[in-house]
Parts: sequence; structure tokens; C-alpha cells
Amino acid sequence: MNLDYMNYIKPELLVLIPALVFVGYCLKSSTAVADKLIPAVLAAVGVVLAALYVLATTALGSPQDWLLALFTAAVQGLLCAAGAVYANQCVKQKNKSE
Repeated sequence: MNLDYMNYIKPELLVLIPALVFVGYCLKSSTAVADKLIPAVLAAVGVVLAALYVLATTALGSPQDWLLALFTAAVQGLLCAAGAVYANQCVKQKNKSE
């Protein structure tokens, strides 16, 4: 299965994927967050960071513009978080010996 992230994630937001991988690594290293909650935390961080970018680069005039910007931020943040979890799992599976 070949996923082309360029069709779904804005190119300027692809930098969130390695950033979220790093955040996930830091969360995994600490004992503050349970392992099962890391994907949810990454999703929240991804949405917040995407929202910062989208709101900073979008002219917001009407309520429709605000709703579109928030929807875009949520979808882009969730996709980047999913990409980070996917990348992490690919590395784990590659290093796994069977």
C-alpha cells in the first residue's frame, strides 16, 4: 500500500510529523503519560500546532472563514499525528526480530 501524504497533508505542515515523533519519544521516555495515551496527546499537540499555523497564515473575516480554518487545522493536525504514529511503528517493526 503506497500512501502519498502530499495529497492529504499540506506540504508546509509535513514538518509536524518529525516534530510529533520527537514529542512522542519524549513522552515515552518520561513516566508522566501512560503509553496508551501518547497517540491522543500527539493528536492534541498536532491540532494545536496546525491551528497556530493555519490561523497565522489565513485571512479571517467571516464566520465561515473561521470555521474553515478550524476544520483545516483539525484535519491537518490529526493527519500529521497519524503520520507520526505510523512512522514510529514502521521503525519499531523494522527493528523487530522474528
